[in-house]
Amino acid sequence: MNILNLIRIALKALQRNKLRAFLTMLGIIIGVAAVIAMVAIGQGSKESIQSQLSSMGSNMITILPASNVTGGARLEGASVQTLTIEDVKAIQKQALNISAISPAANSSGQSINGAFNWPTSIQGVAPGYLDIRKWSLQDGVPFTDEDVRASAKVCLLGQTVVSNLFPNGDNPVGKIIRFNNIPFQVIGILAAKGQSSFGQDQDDVILAPYTTVQKRILATIYFRTLYVSAVSEAATDAATKEIETILRKSHRLRDADENDFQVRTMAELINTLSSTSNLLTILLTAIAGISLVIGGIGIMNIMYVSVTERTREIGLRMSIGARGIDILMQFLIEAIMISITGGLIGVVLGITSAWLITFFLHWPTLVSESSIILSFMVCALTGVFFGYYPAQKASRLDPIEALRYE
Repeated sequence: MNILNLIRIALKALQRNKLRAFLTMLGIIIGVAAVIAMVAIGQGSKESIQSQLSSMGSNMITILPASNVTGGARLEGASVQTLTIEDVKAIQKQALNISAISPAANSSGQSINGAFNWPTSIQGVAPGYLDIRKWSLQDGVPFTDEDVRASAKVCLLGQTVVSNLFPNGDNPVGKIIRFNNIPFQVIGILAAKGQSSFGQDQDDVILAPYTTVQKRILATIYFRTLYVSAVSEAATDAATKEIETILRKSHRLRDADENDFQVRTMAELINTLSSTSNLLTILLTAIAGISLVIGGIGIMNIMYVSVTERTREIGLRMSIGARGIDILMQFLIEAIMISITGGLIGVVLGITSAWLITFFLHWPTLVSESSIILSFMVCALTGVFFGYYPAQKASRLDPIEALRYE
Protein backbone atom coordinates (compact mmCIF):
# COMPACT_ATOMS: atom_id res chain seq x y z
CA MET A 1 0.00 0.00 0.00
CA ASN A 2 1.55 3.33 -1.02
CA ILE A 3 2.05 6.25 1.31
CA LEU A 4 -0.64 8.44 -0.32
CA ASN A 5 -3.32 5.81 0.32
CA LEU A 6 -2.18 5.52 3.93
CA ILE A 7 -2.42 9.31 4.37
CA ARG A 8 -5.88 9.29 2.81
CA ILE A 9 -7.06 6.52 5.16
CA ALA A 10 -5.55 8.37 8.16
CA LEU A 11 -7.36 11.58 7.22
CA LYS A 12 -10.70 9.79 6.90
CA ALA A 13 -10.18 8.16 10.31
CA LEU A 14 -9.48 11.54 11.91
CA GLN A 15 -12.46 13.17 10.17
CA ARG A 16 -14.79 10.55 11.64
CA ASN A 17 -13.80 11.74 15.15
CA LYS A 18 -13.08 15.43 14.75
CA LEU A 19 -13.70 16.44 18.37
CA ARG A 20 -11.66 13.56 19.76
CA ALA A 21 -8.81 14.37 17.37
CA PHE A 22 -8.88 18.05 18.39
CA LEU A 23 -8.88 17.25 22.11
CA THR A 24 -5.93 14.93 21.51
CA MET A 25 -4.11 17.76 19.72
CA LEU A 26 -4.81 20.18 22.57
CA GLY A 27 -1.86 19.06 24.67
CA ILE A 28 0.48 19.44 21.69
CA ILE A 29 -1.02 22.83 20.81
CA ILE A 30 -0.58 24.20 24.33
CA GLY A 31 2.90 22.71 24.62
CA VAL A 32 4.22 24.17 21.36
CA ALA A 33 2.57 27.56 21.97
CA ALA A 34 3.99 27.70 25.51
CA VAL A 35 7.51 26.78 24.36
CA ILE A 36 7.51 29.44 21.61
CA ALA A 37 6.07 32.11 23.92
CA MET A 38 8.51 31.33 26.75
CA VAL A 39 11.52 31.33 24.43
CA ALA A 40 10.28 34.60 22.89
CA ILE A 41 10.05 36.21 26.33
CA GLY A 42 13.52 34.97 27.27
CA GLN A 43 15.13 36.07 24.01
CA GLY A 44 13.31 39.39 24.09
CA SER A 45 14.46 40.16 27.64
CA LYS A 46 18.03 39.20 26.72
CA GLU A 47 17.97 41.45 23.65
CA SER A 48 16.45 44.29 25.69
CA ILE A 49 19.09 43.97 28.43
CA GLN A 50 21.93 44.00 25.92
CA SER A 51 20.58 46.99 24.00
CA GLN A 52 19.89 49.01 27.17
CA LEU A 53 23.29 48.32 28.67
CA SER A 54 24.99 49.04 25.36
CA SER A 55 23.12 52.36 25.16
CA MET A 56 24.66 53.30 28.50
CA GLY A 57 28.07 52.96 26.88
CA SER A 58 29.81 49.70 26.14
CA ASN A 59 33.07 51.30 27.29
CA MET A 60 31.73 52.38 30.69
CA ILE A 61 33.53 51.07 33.78
CA THR A 62 31.99 51.10 37.26
CA ILE A 63 34.09 51.14 40.44
CA LEU A 64 32.43 50.14 43.71
CA PRO A 65 33.77 49.98 47.27
CA ALA A 66 34.24 46.54 48.82
CA SER A 67 35.56 44.95 51.98
CA ASN A 68 38.96 43.27 51.79
CA VAL A 69 38.73 41.39 55.07
CA THR A 70 40.12 37.87 54.96
CA GLY A 71 37.97 36.43 57.72
CA GLY A 72 34.42 36.81 58.99
CA ALA A 73 31.48 38.14 56.99
CA ARG A 74 32.23 40.21 53.92
CA LEU A 75 30.36 43.50 53.97
CA GLU A 76 28.20 44.83 51.16
CA GLY A 77 29.64 47.56 48.96
CA ALA A 78 27.02 50.08 50.13
CA SER A 79 28.20 49.76 53.73
CA VAL A 80 31.92 50.04 52.93
CA GLN A 81 33.70 53.40 52.54
CA THR A 82 36.91 53.20 50.54
CA LEU A 83 36.54 55.56 47.57
CA THR A 84 37.49 59.23 47.96
CA ILE A 85 38.29 62.26 45.83
CA GLU A 86 41.98 61.29 46.05
CA ASP A 87 41.17 58.13 44.10
CA VAL A 88 39.42 60.22 41.44
CA LYS A 89 42.40 62.55 41.13
CA ALA A 90 44.85 59.63 40.96
CA ILE A 91 42.89 57.96 38.15
CA GLN A 92 42.54 61.25 36.26
CA LYS A 93 46.27 61.92 36.51
CA GLN A 94 47.71 58.46 35.88
CA ALA A 95 45.28 56.49 33.71
CA LEU A 96 46.04 56.75 29.99
CA ASN A 97 43.09 54.76 28.64
CA ILE A 98 40.18 56.74 30.11
CA SER A 99 38.35 59.71 28.63
CA ALA A 100 36.17 60.78 31.58
CA ILE A 101 35.53 60.00 35.23
CA SER A 102 32.73 60.98 37.60
CA PRO A 103 32.25 60.14 41.27
CA ALA A 104 28.72 59.54 42.52
CA ALA A 105 27.23 60.22 45.96
CA ASN A 106 23.57 59.25 46.38
CA SER A 107 20.85 60.16 48.85
CA SER A 108 17.09 59.69 49.01
CA GLY A 109 14.62 62.25 50.25
CA GLN A 110 11.62 64.47 49.54
CA SER A 111 11.70 67.01 46.74
CA ILE A 112 9.32 69.95 47.06
CA ASN A 113 7.99 72.63 44.73
CA GLY A 114 5.34 74.78 46.39
CA ALA A 115 2.35 72.54 47.13
CA PHE A 116 3.79 69.62 45.19
CA ASN A 117 6.24 67.08 46.54
CA TRP A 118 7.76 63.84 45.34
CA PRO A 119 9.97 61.19 47.04
CA THR A 120 13.04 60.71 44.87
CA SER A 121 16.83 60.40 44.97
CA ILE A 122 19.55 62.94 44.38
CA GLN A 123 22.82 61.89 42.81
CA GLY A 124 25.92 63.99 43.22
CA VAL A 125 28.09 63.66 40.11
CA ALA A 126 30.72 65.49 38.06
CA PRO A 127 29.98 67.26 34.74
CA GLY A 128 31.50 64.30 32.85
CA TYR A 129 28.75 61.99 34.12
CA LEU A 130 26.40 62.96 31.29
CA ASP A 131 29.00 62.00 28.66
CA ILE A 132 29.81 58.72 30.41
CA ARG A 133 26.14 57.74 30.61
CA LYS A 134 25.39 59.15 27.14
CA TRP A 135 22.68 61.32 28.67
CA SER A 136 21.59 64.52 26.93
CA LEU A 137 19.61 67.52 28.13
CA GLN A 138 16.13 68.32 26.91
CA ASP A 139 16.36 71.92 28.10
CA GLY A 140 18.73 74.17 30.01
CA VAL A 141 22.46 73.76 30.58
CA PRO A 142 24.59 71.30 32.57
CA PHE A 143 26.48 72.34 35.69
CA THR A 144 30.20 73.02 35.33
CA ASP A 145 33.49 72.30 37.09
CA GLU A 146 33.17 75.75 38.68
CA ASP A 147 29.81 74.69 40.18
CA VAL A 148 31.54 71.61 41.60
CA ARG A 149 34.37 73.65 43.15
CA ALA A 150 31.87 76.12 44.64
CA SER A 151 29.48 73.39 45.86
CA ALA A 152 26.76 75.30 44.03
CA LYS A 153 23.15 74.48 44.83
CA VAL A 154 22.13 73.81 41.25
CA CYS A 155 20.53 70.69 39.79
CA LEU A 156 19.23 68.85 36.74
CA LEU A 157 15.82 67.17 36.93
CA GLY A 158 14.75 63.83 35.45
CA GLN A 159 11.46 63.65 33.55
CA THR A 160 9.61 61.79 36.33
CA VAL A 161 10.56 64.45 38.88
CA VAL A 162 9.50 67.21 36.46
CA SER A 163 6.08 65.65 35.86
CA ASN A 164 5.41 65.33 39.60
CA LEU A 165 6.80 68.66 40.81
CA PHE A 166 5.50 70.68 37.85
CA PRO A 167 2.24 68.92 36.88
CA ASN A 168 0.82 72.13 35.38
CA GLY A 169 3.37 72.07 32.58
CA ASP A 170 5.48 75.00 33.82
CA ASN A 171 9.10 75.13 32.65
CA PRO A 172 11.25 74.19 35.68
CA VAL A 173 14.42 75.84 34.33
CA GLY A 174 15.31 78.79 36.56
CA LYS A 175 12.89 77.75 39.33
CA ILE A 176 13.88 76.91 42.91
CA ILE A 177 12.96 73.55 44.39
CA ARG A 178 13.86 72.06 47.76
CA PHE A 179 15.38 68.69 48.53
CA ASN A 180 15.26 67.79 52.24
CA ASN A 181 14.71 71.52 52.90
CA ILE A 182 17.85 72.51 50.95
CA PRO A 183 17.10 74.90 48.05
CA PHE A 184 18.35 74.01 44.58
CA GLN A 185 18.05 76.06 41.41
CA VAL A 186 16.96 74.01 38.40
CA ILE A 187 19.31 74.77 35.51
CA GLY A 188 18.40 71.91 33.18
CA ILE A 189 16.02 69.04 32.35
CA LEU A 190 17.38 65.61 31.47
CA ALA A 191 16.14 63.80 28.36
CA ALA A 192 13.92 60.77 29.05
CA LYS A 193 15.76 57.47 29.64
CA GLY A 194 12.89 55.16 30.60
CA GLN A 195 13.20 52.05 32.70
CA SER A 196 16.49 50.27 33.16
CA SER A 197 17.03 46.53 32.62
CA PHE A 198 16.32 46.06 36.33
CA GLY A 199 12.91 47.76 36.10
CA GLN A 200 14.15 50.97 37.76
CA ASP A 201 12.85 54.33 36.57
CA GLN A 202 16.01 56.10 35.39
CA ASP A 203 14.13 59.40 35.06
CA ASP A 204 13.24 59.52 38.76
CA VAL A 205 16.43 61.32 39.76
CA ILE A 206 17.95 64.70 40.49
CA LEU A 207 21.56 65.35 39.46
CA ALA A 208 23.67 67.89 41.34
CA PRO A 209 27.40 68.61 41.84
CA TYR A 210 28.91 65.84 43.98
CA THR A 211 30.51 68.35 46.35
CA THR A 212 27.09 69.84 47.10
CA VAL A 213 25.56 66.46 47.91
CA GLN A 214 28.56 65.38 49.99
CA LYS A 215 28.73 68.56 52.09
CA ARG A 216 25.12 69.68 52.42
CA ILE A 217 23.21 66.37 52.42
CA LEU A 218 25.44 63.39 53.26
CA ALA A 219 28.20 65.04 55.30
CA THR A 220 30.75 62.53 54.04
CA ILE A 221 33.97 62.47 52.01
CA TYR A 222 33.33 59.01 50.54
CA PHE A 223 31.70 57.99 47.26
CA ARG A 224 29.42 55.04 46.64
CA THR A 225 30.42 54.68 42.98
CA LEU A 226 32.96 55.94 40.47
CA TYR A 227 31.94 55.98 36.81
CA VAL A 228 34.71 55.86 34.23
CA SER A 229 34.62 55.92 30.43
CA ALA A 230 37.42 54.18 28.53
CA VAL A 231 38.73 55.93 25.41
CA SER A 232 37.19 53.10 23.33
CA GLU A 233 35.51 49.75 23.77
CA ALA A 234 38.74 48.01 22.73
CA ALA A 235 40.63 49.85 25.49
CA THR A 236 38.24 48.78 28.26
CA ASP A 237 40.39 45.88 29.49
CA ALA A 238 43.54 48.01 29.50
CA ALA A 239 41.71 50.79 31.37
CA THR A 240 40.41 48.28 33.92
CA LYS A 241 43.93 47.02 34.65
CA GLU A 242 45.22 50.58 34.94
CA ILE A 243 42.47 51.51 37.39
CA GLU A 244 43.12 48.44 39.54
CA THR A 245 46.85 49.18 39.69
CA ILE A 246 46.27 52.87 40.52
CA LEU A 247 43.69 52.18 43.25
CA ARG A 248 45.81 49.47 44.90
CA LYS A 249 48.66 51.96 45.08
CA SER A 250 46.37 54.76 46.24
CA HIS A 251 44.92 52.55 48.99
CA ARG A 252 48.39 51.32 49.99
CA LEU A 253 47.48 47.66 49.58
CA ARG A 254 50.20 45.05 49.89
CA ASP A 255 50.63 42.26 47.37
CA ALA A 256 48.92 39.76 49.70
CA ASP A 257 45.92 42.06 50.34
CA GLU A 258 42.66 41.67 48.49
CA ASN A 259 41.20 44.66 46.68
CA ASP A 260 38.97 46.90 48.80
CA PHE A 261 37.15 47.92 45.63
CA GLN A 262 35.44 46.26 42.66
CA VAL A 263 35.99 47.19 39.03
CA ARG A 264 33.19 46.13 36.69
CA THR A 265 32.81 46.63 32.97
CA MET A 266 29.63 46.72 30.92
CA ALA A 267 30.77 43.60 29.04
CA GLU A 268 30.89 41.65 32.32
CA LEU A 269 27.46 42.92 33.31
CA ILE A 270 26.01 42.08 29.89
CA ASN A 271 27.46 38.55 30.06
CA THR A 272 26.19 38.02 33.60
CA LEU A 273 22.66 39.20 32.86
CA SER A 274 22.59 37.29 29.57
CA SER A 275 23.61 34.09 31.37
CA THR A 276 20.85 34.64 33.92
CA SER A 277 18.35 35.30 31.14
CA ASN A 278 19.44 32.14 29.30
CA LEU A 279 19.03 30.08 32.47
CA LEU A 280 15.52 31.43 33.03
CA THR A 281 14.65 30.78 29.38
CA ILE A 282 15.80 27.16 29.67
CA LEU A 283 13.83 26.73 32.89
CA LEU A 284 10.64 28.22 31.43
CA THR A 285 11.03 26.19 28.24
CA ALA A 286 11.50 22.98 30.23
CA ILE A 287 8.33 23.69 32.20
CA ALA A 288 6.43 24.44 28.99
CA GLY A 289 7.88 21.25 27.44
CA ILE A 290 6.01 19.21 30.04
CA SER A 291 2.85 20.03 28.08
CA LEU A 292 4.39 18.35 25.04
CA VAL A 293 4.99 15.18 27.05
CA ILE A 294 1.43 15.28 28.34
CA GLY A 295 0.22 15.81 24.77
CA GLY A 296 2.27 12.79 23.64
CA ILE A 297 0.72 10.64 26.35
CA GLY A 298 -2.67 11.80 25.13
CA ILE A 299 -1.77 10.69 21.59
CA MET A 300 -0.67 7.27 22.83
CA ASN A 301 -3.86 6.87 24.84
CA ILE A 302 -6.18 7.83 21.99
CA MET A 303 -4.29 5.60 19.53
CA TYR A 304 -4.78 2.63 21.87
CA VAL A 305 -8.49 3.42 21.92
CA SER A 306 -8.50 3.70 18.13
CA VAL A 307 -6.76 0.33 17.72
CA THR A 308 -9.31 -1.32 20.03
CA GLU A 309 -12.26 0.28 18.25
CA ARG A 310 -10.98 -0.72 14.79
CA THR A 311 -9.87 -4.26 15.55
CA ARG A 312 -12.33 -5.76 13.06
CA GLU A 313 -11.26 -3.25 10.41
CA ILE A 314 -7.63 -4.26 10.97
CA GLY A 315 -8.56 -7.95 10.66
CA LEU A 316 -10.46 -7.26 7.45
CA ARG A 317 -7.52 -5.37 5.91
CA MET A 318 -5.14 -8.18 6.82
CA SER A 319 -7.46 -10.82 5.39
CA ILE A 320 -7.44 -9.13 1.98
CA GLY A 321 -3.67 -8.85 1.83
CA ALA A 322 -2.56 -5.91 4.01
CA ARG A 323 0.82 -6.57 5.61
CA GLY A 324 1.81 -5.81 9.17
CA ILE A 325 3.99 -2.93 7.96
CA ASP A 326 0.97 -1.40 6.21
CA ILE A 327 -1.09 -1.47 9.40
CA LEU A 328 1.89 -0.11 11.37
CA MET A 329 2.33 2.79 8.94
CA GLN A 330 -1.40 3.51 8.87
CA PHE A 331 -1.67 4.10 12.62
CA LEU A 332 1.75 5.75 12.84
CA ILE A 333 0.77 8.25 10.16
CA GLU A 334 -2.43 9.03 12.10
CA ALA A 335 -0.39 9.77 15.23
CA ILE A 336 2.09 11.93 13.29
CA MET A 337 -0.72 13.85 11.58
CA ILE A 338 -2.36 14.59 14.93
CA SER A 339 0.98 15.77 16.31
CA ILE A 340 1.99 17.88 13.29
CA THR A 341 -1.45 19.48 12.93
CA GLY A 342 -1.38 20.36 16.63
CA GLY A 343 2.14 21.69 16.16
CA LEU A 344 1.12 23.98 13.31
CA ILE A 345 -1.77 25.39 15.34
CA GLY A 346 0.57 25.71 18.34
CA VAL A 347 3.13 27.68 16.29
CA VAL A 348 0.47 30.17 15.20
CA LEU A 349 -0.88 30.42 18.74
CA GLY A 350 2.64 30.84 20.18
CA ILE A 351 3.55 33.67 17.79
CA THR A 352 0.20 35.35 18.47
CA SER A 353 0.71 34.99 22.25
CA ALA A 354 4.17 36.60 22.03
CA TRP A 355 2.69 39.53 20.09
CA LEU A 356 -0.16 39.93 22.61
CA ILE A 357 2.31 39.85 25.52
CA THR A 358 4.27 42.70 23.93
CA PHE A 359 1.13 44.65 23.01
CA PHE A 360 -0.72 44.43 26.34
CA LEU A 361 2.02 43.84 28.94
CA HIS A 362 4.78 45.76 27.12
CA TRP A 363 7.26 42.96 27.77
CA PRO A 364 9.96 42.64 25.12
CA THR A 365 9.60 39.43 23.09
CA LEU A 366 11.59 38.02 20.19
CA VAL A 367 10.24 35.04 18.25
CA SER A 368 13.20 33.23 16.71
CA GLU A 369 13.07 30.87 13.75
CA SER A 370 15.09 28.31 15.70
CA SER A 371 12.42 28.05 18.42
CA ILE A 372 9.72 27.44 15.77
CA ILE A 373 11.79 24.82 13.93
CA LEU A 374 12.80 23.11 17.18
CA SER A 375 9.22 23.02 18.48
CA PHE A 376 7.99 21.58 15.20
CA MET A 377 10.69 18.90 15.14
CA VAL A 378 9.97 17.92 18.76
CA CYS A 379 6.30 17.82 17.87
CA ALA A 380 6.88 15.39 14.97
CA LEU A 381 9.16 13.21 17.09
CA THR A 382 6.51 13.16 19.82
CA GLY A 383 3.99 11.76 17.31
CA VAL A 384 6.44 9.06 16.19
CA PHE A 385 7.54 8.15 19.71
CA PHE A 386 4.11 7.97 21.33
CA GLY A 387 2.31 6.61 18.27
CA TYR A 388 4.72 3.78 17.48
CA TYR A 389 3.78 1.34 20.24
CA PRO A 390 -0.01 1.43 19.62
CA ALA A 391 0.68 1.11 15.85
CA GLN A 392 2.98 -1.82 16.46
CA LYS A 393 0.31 -3.49 18.58
CA ALA A 394 -2.18 -3.07 15.71
CA SER A 395 0.26 -4.57 13.19
CA ARG A 396 0.73 -7.69 15.31
CA LEU A 397 -2.95 -8.57 15.65
CA ASP A 398 -3.97 -12.04 14.48
CA PRO A 399 -6.34 -11.55 11.48
CA ILE A 400 -8.69 -14.36 12.54
CA GLU A 401 -8.91 -13.14 16.14
CA ALA A 402 -9.38 -9.60 14.92
CA LEU A 403 -12.32 -10.59 12.68
CA ARG A 404 -13.97 -12.39 15.61
CA TYR A 405 -13.55 -9.30 17.85
CA GLU A 406 -16.84 -7.77 18.99
